[in-house]
Amino acid sequence: MATDDVKRKLTAIFSADVVGYSRLMGEDELATLQTLTSYKETMTKLIKHYRGRVLDSIGDNLMAEFASVVDAVQCAVEVQQVLSSKNEALPENRKMLFRIGINLGDVIEEGERIYGDGVNIAARVESLAEGGGVCISGSAFEQIENKLALGYQYMGEHTVKNIVKPVKVYRVPMGPVEGKERKRAFRGWQKVAVVAVAIVILVSVAAVLWHYYWRPSSQQIEVASLEKMAFPLPDKPSIAVLPFVNVGGDQEQEYFSDGMTDDLITDLSKVSGLFVIARNSVFTYKSKAVKVQQVAQELGVRYVLEGSVRRAGDQVRINAQLIDATTGHHLWAERYDGDISNVFALQDAITGKIVAALAVKLTSGEQEQVERKYTNNTAAYDAFLQGRAHYVRCTPEDYGKAVSYFEKAIELDPNYGQAYAALALTYWESSHNFWTFKLGVSWKEARDRAERLLQTAMENPSPLAHQASSKMLIDWHLHEEAIFEAERALALDPNDANSYLAMAYALVYAGRPKEAVDFVKSAMRLDPHYPAYHLYVLGLAHFVMEEFDEAVPLFERALKLNPKNYVPLIPLAAAYAHLGREQEAAATIEALQKALPTVVTLSLVRRSPLWSYKNPADQDRLLEGLRKAGMPETPYDALRKAG
Repeated sequence: MATDDVKRKLTAIFSADVVGYSRLMGEDELATLQTLTSYKETMTKLIKHYRGRVLDSIGDNLMAEFASVVDAVQCAVEVQQVLSSKNEALPENRKMLFRIGINLGDVIEEGERIYGDGVNIAARVESLAEGGGVCISGSAFEQIENKLALGYQYMGEHTVKNIVKPVKVYRVPMGPVEGKERKRAFRGWQKVAVVAVAIVILVSVAAVLWHYYWRPSSQQIEVASLEKMAFPLPDKPSIAVLPFVNVGGDQEQEYFSDGMTDDLITDLSKVSGLFVIARNSVFTYKSKAVKVQQVAQELGVRYVLEGSVRRAGDQVRINAQLIDATTGHHLWAERYDGDISNVFALQDAITGKIVAALAVKLTSGEQEQVERKYTNNTAAYDAFLQGRAHYVRCTPEDYGKAVSYFEKAIELDPNYGQAYAALALTYWESSHNFWTFKLGVSWKEARDRAERLLQTAMENPSPLAHQASSKMLIDWHLHEEAIFEAERALALDPNDANSYLAMAYALVYAGRPKEAVDFVKSAMRLDPHYPAYHLYVLGLAHFVMEEFDEAVPLFERALKLNPKNYVPLIPLAAAYAHLGREQEAAATIEALQKALPTVVTLSLVRRSPLWSYKNPADQDRLLEGLRKAGMPETPYDALRKAG
């Protein structure tokens, strides 16, 4: 990324988490969540009072930023004093101790989030603090050394991963200050104590009033309205997994947090007793400050899972919490720590927690599917995640990048069936979309490679492999076999929107467009923020039924959503022509000729596998429309028309 494109700033980063959070949750989840909610509300109020801004508050973590280091440190000290008072009312084993770290550093600002070494150092300094304590970095100390009479204890220099120079760390004592600063500090603590007592009293009074008079169904989360749901709730537990936040500060690890989200969605969608929103729709909320209530209402689900991932080298920390949006209650929240070699076990633990919380029973086959991992090689898995991050963007350039990552995954694990399937589908779709020039191969070579790769993928089949197989069988005019492959994909993953689309696509070409419409609508319900391909397949179904008025706006919307995929221009031109909209039909043919890297003629379209219909009348309908739209019959005619 060029420097001119990056927005940077100097800021004070405040990072906090709970010591012994896993133990607290293991002993009493409900009590821990109630305490955590109360303490975070107190911290948030104090952060706002000191002119700070909360950036992230998932699980037991809380991160904020301040324009002033003085404000950040004063806030941290007051937070610990107030929370200490609140802890006095709790039994010894239920006390909740936060540790806080503060750093002044240069960060990258992107929307509401910040990244960079400044964030990493703050997290490292936080980890050195004791429960109920505050530590600050050397850069923060330099700003407040002579401004706040707190007394500081030098803890030496500490190495921070990926930071060249060791970081100086200072502890801010929570007890009385020795020496000449005692009087000055005492006056400061008098003020802090008065404020702390006042806050405790106000919080206590507010809690009583809240409980007896104003208490809604949730103290933290606004409840989703069933009347405002965009769709009726399904007759089984419905869930949306929001994109996990990458809190490590390293943008290059974004693919890893996205991959964790993808895999959780994939694992949950294999459970027939759940209704799971597709990846595409939940990722529309990525990097956005949205309420659980909003997500639930827009997607039509009852439960929302949100979380964060922090990866530092081989170490991984995952925070996750499951919320019932219709009541505002947290069903559970947990932190999982491990190294990258245990990432699959961490995923299984989260999936198991969700299934248990929703009281869903797995069949023996589903249990096996959920536990099944397509590779045990974490390096291959990492490469696959990077490839998938490019593949889902669905552009010629990203397909070219995806190929190299999928090939690397296969090189690292020659038995990685999912990677073979993804690579096969990338080559096959590139041939359909006329994008093979970005892959450095001919159209025929792309298809040959896809077929060879699919054969290997089917040795360890996955829903993705069956989807790819279904598409290829259509081109070979094996329509019933294509439908069967789509059925196998759905059997393995009953919540996969792409499997529903594979079935719809096969049904369109098999001459059963009315049935196809129902499958597209099922895919759209699973993926309410559906991409262009959904509209394209639905448009094809209406085109085959000669419902051109219905087909045209669907193709137009598909092109608007993904202008780089110009395949919908072909049926759109034919539909315009059948409706007598001659000028629009001619303009669409002209746009098609400009967009494709080769001259498109009727003779080429007639041979194209894009139109492998079982019924000759369906292909004739397309060709007649293109002829009316003015598509040339031969390459010579096309060149002559172009002048």
